[in-house]
Amino acid sequence: MTNGILGLRDVVSIKDFSRRQIEWLCEEAEKMEDVFRGGSDALKGKILATLFMEPSTRTRLSFATAMYKLGGQVIGFENVEVSSMAKGENLSDTIKTVENYCDAIVLRHWLEGAAKFASEIANVPVINAGSGTEEHPTQALLDIFTIKREMGTIDGLKIAIMGDLKYGRTVKSLSYGLANFDVEIYFVSPESLRMPEDVIRYLEKKKMHIEEYRMLDEIIKKIDVLYITRLQKERFPDVTEYEKLRGSYKVDIRTLSEAKPNMILLHPLPRLDEVDPEVDRTVHAKYFKQPFYGVLTRMALLKALLA
Repeated sequence: MTNGILGLRDVVSIKDFSRRQIEWLCEEAEKMEDVFRGGSDALKGKILATLFMEPSTRTRLSFATAMYKLGGQVIGFENVEVSSMAKGENLSDTIKTVENYCDAIVLRHWLEGAAKFASEIANVPVINAGSGTEEHPTQALLDIFTIKREMGTIDGLKIAIMGDLKYGRTVKSLSYGLANFDVEIYFVSPESLRMPEDVIRYLEKKKMHIEEYRMLDEIIKKIDVLYITRLQKERFPDVTEYEKLRGSYKVDIRTLSEAKPNMILLHPLPRLDEVDPEVDRTVHAKYFKQPFYGVLTRMALLKALLA
């Protein structure tokens, strides 16, 4: 079932978006900057429920800010321990209850498939705010918008995605989203954290140009965008493996001395020690702009789904 000008009812996977839809959403996000400054009543009377069963700062606050800026209201919880799930209630009953209180649900859950399951049983739109190691589609949308905003284009770019590619959900969604564009993707990670084969096969089917590397130094001179993520400690089945890999890659001033002058560095945050704080002062660092672009992107998305 679809609704709204975007042509989607739910946002479960970035793979459900065509290039046309992504480009349209980026155009609408551009328009949202003025709305952010002045406010709007486009979603007056609408209620968004944010159900976060894993920790979040940017995604949860970003969706809430987006809703308030459009004149809507927000309910929900940021910790499963304060919900009835702490008493043993299952996800199905939670969703079927909460849908009576709202016009859309934003769901973050530790299990793969949770967002898809919720979208199938809910009578209101469901937006995936992160499902296990699977996907984080709205992060990919804001990442693509950030690239377009900062670089002026997406087609023709050489984009390196570095870090925990095995457990990180943002890197998977970004890769799927970029498959709609004419870009070259370079995956950089330790062997044990390389991008899963199912993602590689999906991109190959889309005729994407993909290369895999273990060291950033091999490609730093030719890339236009570097997207880096932290190690997902909470998803490692063995903490000793995490400790062994921690610190195996890092971006610092020395690293960036070899980069193009206009290369941009992105990070979905939070960061640990993979980006030296000194990098914050360079022209390459755009990761503190991403949260603002995220609000604009989610404003455009919520308006498209609910207005």
